[in-house]
Amino acid sequence: MAVTLTRGQARVDAARDGSRPPLAALRRALVRNLRAHAFLIGALLCFVLFTWYPMIREIVMSFQRVHYGETSWVGLANYRQITADPEFWSAWRNTLEFTGIALFFGFAAPFAAAIVINECRHAQGYLRVLVYLPVMLPPVAGILLFKYFMDPGYGLFNQVLHAVHLPTSSWLASKSSAMPSLVFVSTWGNMGSATLVYLAALQGIPGELYEAAELDGANLLQRIWHVTVPQTRLILSLMLMLQVVATMQMFTESFVLTGGGPEGSTTTVVYLLYNYAFNYDKFNTAAALGVIMLLVLGCFSAIYLWLERRGREA
Repeated sequence: MAVTLTRGQARVDAARDGSRPPLAALRRALVRNLRAHAFLIGALLCFVLFTWYPMIREIVMSFQRVHYGETSWVGLANYRQITADPEFWSAWRNTLEFTGIALFFGFAAPFAAAIVINECRHAQGYLRVLVYLPVMLPPVAGILLFKYFMDPGYGLFNQVLHAVHLPTSSWLASKSSAMPSLVFVSTWGNMGSATLVYLAALQGIPGELYEAAELDGANLLQRIWHVTVPQTRLILSLMLMLQVVATMQMFTESFVLTGGGPEGSTTTVVYLLYNYAFNYDKFNTAAALGVIMLLVLGCFSAIYLWLERRGREA
């Protein structure tokens, strides 16, 4: 009786005999791998062209100076020039102030919103869309909308305050309220993504932990502190690092809402970099400022990763 072997059985028998796989199978595997590597190489080339090359070019420019079309190496002269500028230290102070306020409000608000949405038994899909809606708007359009709301004359916020007989505010025109206003607009526009990340982490916590906490008599705040926070510690620490890096690069809100004012109180490091490049026509000095910021954020990220590694090993 003739026995017909399938292709898989023939391949298994060939492997048992120690013979090589058929040439056609080798050709198919080679083509398949070449296709996969071609896609990877394309992505890698895009990453190198649009990420690493500008970064390396910026570092090179920070040690150069262009005078009448001629490029010359000047060493650390650009760095000495930028650090001697009083605007440099003022911009760092404003950036750190914005980062601190944004962490206090912008880090807690998305987490609180995620907890509220997670506790709701109905309309969770509607609430997720509602909280993510500001992220889907063009950033400049949303910021311009708030610029209209915060106008000291006809703005909506002052109209509401006036209607309830409360003192109005100059919002963006006052040094005391300009920075908190920027934090409010930035938090409103960016909290949607963080809220969905926190919500996904919350929904991955086993319900038995909350049930055990309730049986032990824990209230809502105790359940959040003893169950929710420990279970989402890795996500919270990762989002903390990402938010610090993002807030220290704040530019759009300052550029559109205040133009760096009043009296330079909202001029951040990135906004100062923009001024050096496009208003002062000092691209090499702007490159030096960009390298300084790269080093600061790189040191912060390295310290964060070191602390995280020590925490996992402990």
